[in-house]
Amino acid sequence: MAKKLEQIMAGLSAKRRARVEARADELATLKDLRQAVAQTQEKLAAELGVGQDTISRLEKRSDMLLSTLRRYVEAMGGELELVARFPNRNPVIIDHLPPDRKAGSGVRKARAAGSRKLAA
Repeated sequence: MAKKLEQIMAGLSAKRRARVEARADELATLKDLRQAVAQTQEKLAAELGVGQDTISRLEKRSDMLLSTLRRYVEAMGGELELVARFPNRNPVIIDHLPPDRKAGSGVRKARAAGSRKLAA
């Protein structure tokens, strides 16, 4: 059976719990970023060409494509930077990500066109 976060935190020493809580305070959510630049979900949705409900769901996700995150950050006027950190090495900035494109949209369009031809 899965443990709840409260159970795990209760099992930590006070010192470790304080370190975990301090680190959690340093982390920003997508909602925090959006609010920091004084942008509403509605304005961001309009900038991205999606509905406000899409922004709400996006801000609650724990996993997403880098291209989605990049579009979200750029729509607020920011720039996404991906950094890989390794022990005993300098950080590496990964700046050669594939260009932003909607994943699979070409495949779906091709399949849809093929289906229409078969139906004709």
